[in-house]
This record gives sequence, structure tokens and C-alpha cells, in this order.
Amino acid sequence: MSSSINRPFKVLGIQQIAIGGRDKLKLQRLWVDMLGLEVTGTYRSERENVDEDICAIGDGPFKVEVDLMEPIDPDGKPAVHATPLNHVGLWIDDLKAAVEWLAAHGVRFAPGGIRRGAAGFDICFLHPKGNDESPISGEGVLVELVQAPPEVVDAFARLAAANALPLAA
Repeated sequence: MSSSINRPFKVLGIQQIAIGGRDKLKLQRLWVDMLGLEVTGTYRSERENVDEDICAIGDGPFKVEVDLMEPIDPDGKPAVHATPLNHVGLWIDDLKAAVEWLAAHGVRFAPGGIRRGAAGFDICFLHPKGNDESPISGEGVLVELVQAPPEVVDAFARLAAANALPLAA
């Protein structure tokens, strides 16, 4: 397909990533404890067989919701934990520092280390399964850490600086 197609819409960014696992607390170890996401709400539905924590990355137009879901009944339907996400890519401002800190705190990485990814950025992957040596993982989801290029880092810095300034009356 050509990008010159006249679409009546544009994909602007990631709004939500929903990640299911049998144990929401294990998901929180990575997403909240290690990566620092804030839990902004919860949602529980017997009908949807889900108990989830709603987390946030960023603010304003850059805010992305990350839902950490566990089934109320692991044998019930829908099985929110049984359709693993292939992977989630996250911009990182200092990939080397992130890898060192996460590894030191028990996060397991997939083989390959930091390397050039398909899009030309340095990347590495968090392993979808923990082990005895490194028990913190994506709990079934492969997570890609991507070194943000200077223009992405600058855009987020400008946004943060703009949000720190008092608004004119």
C-alpha cells in the first residue's frame, strides 16, 4: 500500500497497550516498580472476566494508557491473559543506563544485548519470561526498549518544559 492514499484519518500515536497475565502483581513488578509507570485507576468487570490496573506513561497528548489485566476466573471467558501481545516498543532516553539499572534490579533480558534495530535505532528486548537469576520479566510479553533519537528526546523535553511554565492569565 502506498502512503499517498487519501485516508480520512491519521494514526497519531499509541493510546493504549493492554497486557494480560495470570497475576497482576507480577505485571506490576515490571511496569510500575521497575519502569516507573503510575497507576491512575482500576477497573473490574465480572462480565468481562477482568481485574485491571490502569497505568499511564507521559502526559497530555503524549499520554499512553497501559492496562495490566488479570482474569477474575483463570478458567473463565474471555481469557484476558491467554492472548499475549507480541511486543511493545518504548522510547528510552538513555538505553545503556536503562539496561544497566534494570539488569541490576532483576529484570531479565532476551539474548542479543543492545543492537541496531530494523528502524535504525539501538534496541534491546526484555525477556517475556523470568528465571531464578532474573525473575522480573514481561510476564509473557516481549518488551522492546528503543533508544530515542535526539529529536524525540528534545520533543519530550520541550513538552515537559512547556508544561512547567505558568500559564498566562
